[in-house]
Amino acid sequence: MNISKDALGVFIAVLDKGSFSAAARSLGKVPSAVSMSIGNLETDLGLELFERRGREPIPNAAARALEAKARFMLEQFAQWEAQAVALSEGLEGRLSIAIDPELLACDWTSPLGVLSLRYPLLEIEILAAPHIDAMNLLHEGRVQLALVFERPNFDGREGFQEMTSETLVSVIAPNHPAVANGARPRLEDLAEHRQIVVASRERAQPNPRFLSSHRHWRTDNHTAALSLMQAGLGWGQLPLSLVRPYLNAGTLVEIDLANMSNSCVLWVDVVWNKSNPLGLGAQQFITLIRDQQKSTAR
Repeated sequence: MNISKDALGVFIAVLDKGSFSAAARSLGKVPSAVSMSIGNLETDLGLELFERRGREPIPNAAARALEAKARFMLEQFAQWEAQAVALSEGLEGRLSIAIDPELLACDWTSPLGVLSLRYPLLEIEILAAPHIDAMNLLHEGRVQLALVFERPNFDGREGFQEMTSETLVSVIAPNHPAVANGARPRLEDLAEHRQIVVASRERAQPNPRFLSSHRHWRTDNHTAALSLMQAGLGWGQLPLSLVRPYLNAGTLVEIDLANMSNSCVLWVDVVWNKSNPLGLGAQQFITLIRDQQKSTAR
């Protein structure tokens, strides 16, 4: 059996237009060519698809049963052709992005939604990796983009686009001794309590960026960090967008420091390795992020 895209197109045109002549006009063909195409399709399938007793062909039960699948196959053909054109224009087969787990609550899905409409067959891979691990994945070529907090030092190998800003807040379980009975610890008092940090799984890496306590527990997973904090096993500094649901639920509270503000605003960047040429999908993701940032800034 050899069913072509053209044969499926003719089949659907006859169903939609109601006659061979109307289908022929919509396709720019002569009626005899449409009739022959349907006849060949019926021969290939071993099925009659239309009753030809009157002036116009009447689709039978077999035609109606195959209609939905035929439309689906035509859509797949169209997507396949569009993907082939995009690949010829530089679209990568897969776009891999490493995201700091603390930033998973940021709006990074909206630009991916636009990309999915433009390139339905583009494969997307999202890897959650703490800052240092995400940057290592980027420079190793494992991912094309990394979504991380702004870096304290400029690296000439990297290009970046600001995406948004995040407010970091110190949070703790409401029954933790550091805040029991409405206590307002000073930062130096808080440093005596265990801190939960999201950090690289590689112990050889430098201490986490936001480490303030003398003692700390590490995890590379934001969900684990939140669970430890809610269990009263330590305090942590996390983006407000990530902890807001837990603050609203009362399972975590912001730490009301006596000697300083409990907030720190940092930029969130999309970073790429300038030595690795970016594909069309990565380039458009960056453009969408830039447009999103400009729109938010207005």
